[in-house]
Amino acid sequence: VNRLEYEECGLVGTIPSEFGLLSKLTLLNIDSNELTGTIPTELGYLTNMIEFDLDFNKLTGTLPTEFGQMA
Repeated sequence: VNRLEYEECGLVGTIPSEFGLLSKLTLLNIDSNELTGTIPTELGYLTNMIEFDLDFNKLTGTLPTEFGQMA
């Protein structure tokens, strides 16, 4: 899997930390949903990520420092 696009899908709950296991992921678009909680640290280890869109959710906290490892 290299792309996950779930824009405006009515997703609720938290972002699964297991997304961080998708090492070939280059695009994660989960904007315009009802996601809550913090951004999992594990997502910062996705070094092939090119596009990452979480806009228009109800996330809290700060961007994990691990995001500095992204391409």
